[in-house]
Amino acid sequence: MAELLLLALALAADAFAVSIARGAGGPHSLGRALETGLVFGAAQGIMPLIGWALGALFLRYIEAVDHWIAFGLLSFLGVRMLLAAFSDEDDVAGEAPGLSRRAHWLVLATAALATSIDAAAAGLTLDLFGLPLWLCCSVIAGVTAALCVPGYWFASRIGGRFGHIAEGLGGVVLIGLGVKILLEHLRAFT
Repeated sequence: MAELLLLALALAADAFAVSIARGAGGPHSLGRALETGLVFGAAQGIMPLIGWALGALFLRYIEAVDHWIAFGLLSFLGVRMLLAAFSDEDDVAGEAPGLSRRAHWLVLATAALATSIDAAAAGLTLDLFGLPLWLCCSVIAGVTAALCVPGYWFASRIGGRFGHIAEGLGGVVLIGLGVKILLEHLRAFT
């Protein structure tokens, strides 16, 4: 079980960082913090299941592009936050008050997908833990949600004081995560 918790923490790290970035530019809302934690947790819990189900047959095709997908999605969201940080308009950012509910969910789902792609590959290892698959996925989802809710909440509380600076730093963090994922995968294949 300890190994599963370590895996869950490792998989949740990117989602936690993104939840902080989103919270820095987002509204001071417990509801948004809970939404962020639940969506990121669900994505992190479902992706290993998908990876496990697809198995090794399709993994080599996904592995060939997963880092590019994560890099592209995280960079897009990061650039969007940077633009919002240097703009006088409040509705450019993904969490801005003027953002429609549909657009909010689209941005949130995109961020959750981008941070959970590596969890699909981890799904291939779930049988090694000797635990039921549903338990492994639930632990991964629960750990992610448990980290993302307070991460968003804390960042949203300080984001109001630091405004555009926090949002700009959040954008840089997202782009940095995308670059990190890309470089790790490119180094692994060289």
